[in-house]
Amino acid sequence: MKDLSNRTGLLSQSDIRAISILIREHGGINLGQGICDMPTPDPIKEAAKAAIDGDRSIYSHFAGIENLREQIAMKARDFNRLPVSNTGEIMVSAGSTGAFMCAMLTLLDKGDEVILFEPFYGYHRNMLDLLGIETRFVTTSAPDWEIDFAVLESAITDRTKAILVNTPGNPHGKVWTRAELEQLRDLAVGRDLFVLTDEIYEHMLYDGRQHVSFGSIDGAWERTITISGFSKTFNMTGWRLGYAVGPEHLMAPMGLINDLVYICAPTPLQHGVVAGLQMDSDYYVSMLADYEAKRDMMCDALGQAGLRANRPQGAYYVLADYTALRQRFDGFGDDQEAAHSLVKLAGIGAVAGRSFFRDPADGAGFLRFCYAKKFPELEQACSQLVDAFA
Repeated sequence: MKDLSNRTGLLSQSDIRAISILIREHGGINLGQGICDMPTPDPIKEAAKAAIDGDRSIYSHFAGIENLREQIAMKARDFNRLPVSNTGEIMVSAGSTGAFMCAMLTLLDKGDEVILFEPFYGYHRNMLDLLGIETRFVTTSAPDWEIDFAVLESAITDRTKAILVNTPGNPHGKVWTRAELEQLRDLAVGRDLFVLTDEIYEHMLYDGRQHVSFGSIDGAWERTITISGFSKTFNMTGWRLGYAVGPEHLMAPMGLINDLVYICAPTPLQHGVVAGLQMDSDYYVSMLADYEAKRDMMCDALGQAGLRANRPQGAYYVLADYTALRQRFDGFGDDQEAAHSLVKLAGIGAVAGRSFFRDPADGAGFLRFCYAKKFPELEQACSQLVDAFA
């Protein structure tokens, strides 16, 4: 039998999936995968049911139903401050991951380089690898994960075509400041680079911080594709609905790629999300208050258990340093061993830090915890952590 494609050799089961399987086997609480298991808001569910009952089941426009694109355009102008002028600058896709894939296929050829900041979201790195895109890494360090722009500029070569920004960030919760984004704009314009931004956690910023979209910075719009979605904001990770916003000279060819790869996002579910975008601001205020309380609960418990957990600025993950546990417990030699020991000793699933670094040794002292859980389950998880290690 002939060999499979070379791409399959680049793929393996992620530590995130592996720990989810392990925690199911042990019957514990999964704080590893960002499942986001709170209920989807009722207006969204009711609108999707009505669309299904109304047989709105055929292909939509490849870039999304007009109603939804209009709502996204309004949100992009009002919340993100992006200079959107028409729905031709909006593309709905199969999750933010689908939008990211379409963006890469539109902008990048095999052998092009993309700058990626580490710690990074593993799917970004793996999808770039899958397409044969070269990755140039710029490392940031705990606790503040600040960007060293001298290091960033030195990483750019003649083959570099784009920079990828994730704000608020997964796995560490870093939020890029306006000053950092302005420096990035100067660099991107000076070196003629595209910028891809993943802003899926844009509604989850703490301690009074405000989300700033890179595309809203003067001079950035024409070279920026802004990617976001609904999975995290509306607790609907399985619906697979995301979108991209950008100037029409980028979005038109990207829409053609979306048509080729995905045809369209699920039509009745798109109608459901229209209702979500029409909910009033009380929803977002309540959601943020809940997440801030959960962040503090998670970080307090980790601290009591002996881990060093700096409070994230945004998103809903804590990248915690567990190395102090090595002095008191066996089974914490490296991050993968620590993740397995956490399941066995506390019944808690967390993701090994190496998932977010190019060199596994750089992640060997970290575990990532996700607190996007219902309050009772998160309270139980925190209690188990403290009981096991405090």
